[in-house]
Amino acid sequence: MRLFGVIGKPLAHSFSKKYFTEKFEKENLTDCRYENFQLESIEEFKQLMLISGLQGLNVTLPYKKKVLLFLDEISAEVEKIGACNCIKIMNGKTKGFNTDVIGFKKSLEKKIDFTKQQTALILGTGGAAKAVQFVLEELQINYQFVSRNPANRQLAYKQLNAETMNLNQLIINTTPLGMCPNEKDFPEIPYEHLGSNHLLFDLIYNPKKTNFLIKGEAKGAEIQNGLEMLQIQADESWKIWNNDEEN
Repeated sequence: MRLFGVIGKPLAHSFSKKYFTEKFEKENLTDCRYENFQLESIEEFKQLMLISGLQGLNVTLPYKKKVLLFLDEISAEVEKIGACNCIKIMNGKTKGFNTDVIGFKKSLEKKIDFTKQQTALILGTGGAAKAVQFVLEELQINYQFVSRNPANRQLAYKQLNAETMNLNQLIINTTPLGMCPNEKDFPEIPYEHLGSNHLLFDLIYNPKKTNFLIKGEAKGAEIQNGLEMLQIQADESWKIWNNDEEN
């Protein structure tokens, strides 16, 4: 039996197990199984590696950064971003990848108008934000981070005003604010300054429409949730796990 899974905490509302279980059934992959591995601390990762047949893992909050200490090797993207969301296990060795990058890039490219000058606000500064930063730099889109505890060259939420919102028409939420089961939460941006020229992209996929997106849509903004991104990155994970080479 080939075993795959996802590590994180909590995992009650995880997309991955349902997605891969349905994939295995549809493709008649009777030798494959996908499980949720909820780790109370990243230290439990060592014990997880002893499970027979384990060949690949997805990584979600809060372990995308913490898991790096436990990997034998990392990809160039992971080294630059500092976050991993996919692990390949081969010949007893682990290698970390970041498929959030290609998932976000492909999903964003379908929505954005590259004939116009784009500037962006990245809400949050965690592992997912680093993947978004990586993609925006590849696409040559200028950006600023927005944080509750801003460091150098980052904006505080209270600094956002009409001018800032008008200048930055792409706004990406990488925080967990609004994610199930805390659907009432949302990033504290001045939604009154949004309009039809804005695109709000939320990496959250559950619920399908967060308060962040609802509030933006009410002002005429175009919106996109994280479901398509997640589906793309899941498929990329599957490609990595089934590549017989070391990658």
